Amino acid sequence: MPSRASLIVERPASPVRWRVRNCENVPMLYLDHAATTVVRPEVRAAMAPFADQMFGNPSGIHGVSRAAKNAMEEARERAAELLGADKPLEIIFTAGGTEADNLAIVGAALAGGRRRPIVTSAIEHEAVLESARFAQRLGCELTIVGVDSAGRVAAHEVAAACRDGAIVSVMAANNETGALQPISEIAAAATAAADGVAVHTDAVQAFISEEVTAAATGVDMISLAAHKLGGPKGVGLLYVRDGIPLEPVIHGGGQELGRRSGTHNVGGIVGLVTAMTLSVADRDRFRERVGGARDRFEAVLAVEVGGIELTVGEPRLVQHSHLRIPGIPSETLLIRLDQAGVAAAAGSACQSGAIETSHVLAAMGANDAVATESLRFTFGWVNDVGDGEDAAKRVAAVVGELR
Repeated sequence: MPSRASLIVERPASPVRWRVRNCENVPMLYLDHAATTVVRPEVRAAMAPFADQMFGNPSGIHGVSRAAKNAMEEARERAAELLGADKPLEIIFTAGGTEADNLAIVGAALAGGRRRPIVTSAIEHEAVLESARFAQRLGCELTIVGVDSAGRVAAHEVAAACRDGAIVSVMAANNETGALQPISEIAAAATAAADGVAVHTDAVQAFISEEVTAAATGVDMISLAAHKLGGPKGVGLLYVRDGIPLEPVIHGGGQELGRRSGTHNVGGIVGLVTAMTLSVADRDRFRERVGGARDRFEAVLAVEVGGIELTVGEPRLVQHSHLRIPGIPSETLLIRLDQAGVAAAAGSACQSGAIETSHVLAAMGANDAVATESLRFTFGWVNDVGDGEDAAKRVAAVVGELR
């Protein structure tokens, strides 16, 4: 059985020069890290033994299974430490952030046969909004609180919507605009407004650059996803404060104390917690280097293009740049940028692959013209200031051609 040190790396390696190519074999500047980011080399190394040497099912009783079980429980202990949980069993491993959000909202709202009221915001990820609407169809009262023009949720409005026993879910930072939410204020106001309120935050986008712990946020439940942190896809977790009951949303073998059934993805879990550890150790460097890349990108773009409009001001995630270039449809610009070797995003994609109007921008009061000219550039742990300048010049060149 490898020691914890061999499974969880305490210090990140120096950033690597990393590039991909598009289908025209053009070297790409990948600026869509909010969608998914590059797997860190330390994560790949930590996961490698679980492909063959430690492949056991941790639910078994023999030695092969016990080795996998031990590795998983060590990872659980480490995740609890990183999130400031009181107990390791307050950590539930899931198949990603979407499942964690579903379990937090539907599981808490329906626990014990109850139909608890739900309060959430209009800018949440679809995993939260659709979970809340599903619970509403099952009899839960649902209140969706609006946001201001900067995309921020007001604590007093959340508190005003709370009734006894409410489940509140407000994200720590918006996945599209990067706007940071006053989550600790929201949690304090909500729990003071009514009895028995439980507060959840989707911290999938925030964890890599912001302090996210039970104490710092004041919440009862936290969702995370590995692939936003330099970990693998298909694994995440939900922190649930002891005493918060959950109705499982996946039924079967009764793993995770009956809260989430299914054979554990042990290698993925180790990769998740390794990525969490590296993110915390790397956070100061990330904010300086990646934030510098984002700032340089915006500064050069303002000079080279002119007239750009940032969607939100501070506070926002250091890795996000959500902006509008008036007169240039985002769908057209994204296609041309892809050909020029810049990967970015706009709105959300439906199954047909077409770009839909963003529900986040609509909630902020943006009209269709503004919404269809807005793009998201998101930087990751592999980027530096040079990438920001290079990207801005490529964007400026394409905008010049379109104009």
